[in-house]
Amino acid sequence: MTETATNTPAAAWQELARGNARFISGEARHPNQDAARRDELTGGQSPKAVVFGCSDSRLAAEIIFDVGLGDIFVVRTAGQVIDDAVLGSLEYSVDVLDVPLIVVLGHDSCGAVTAAIDSTEAATTPNGFVRSLVERITPSVLSARRKGITDVDGTVEEHIAQTAARLTEHSRSLHEAVEAGRTAVVGVTYRLAEGRADVVSSIGDVEG
Repeated sequence: MTETATNTPAAAWQELARGNARFISGEARHPNQDAARRDELTGGQSPKAVVFGCSDSRLAAEIIFDVGLGDIFVVRTAGQVIDDAVLGSLEYSVDVLDVPLIVVLGHDSCGAVTAAIDSTEAATTPNGFVRSLVERITPSVLSARRKGITDVDGTVEEHIAQTAARLTEHSRSLHEAVEAGRTAVVGVTYRLAEGRADVVSSIGDVEG
């Protein structure tokens, strides 16, 4: 993030959106990736946003938003599935690091969401711990179905919005931070072909 960005949810999102625009246009600057930045960060970190995203290898947040070392705090699970470790990490970023923005980042053609859709349709569950992932995504699949959404990408967007809402529902700390205006939660879907990060939901003020 640039030094001129202020510590508000809107400013943080605007900075990420500008970085994504550079990435899309092929004009990425790759900021804060040199030795001087490494030295600057040895005393601590002050990221401008936390990105809670899918683990998919095509979803590298620092590249998508054209940021560098120390700019964003990243938490990733397959299908951006919430668990206690995720909530603890997000609470740490907001309460200790004073991060003003949480980005829930999903993407089209998500394998985890596809698995949850397939499981719902076949009334079966995968083996091992993949079952836990699918079970945590299934409520979003059912919510999408109730709205008449059956395709994968539409279900991904519903899952992103549902996940963003669950963060503040399950964590009192995050709920209070949003209520106080200290942070906001924005749900974003990433278009693999275009490289575009589109907002699909928001909780709190990200417009400024």
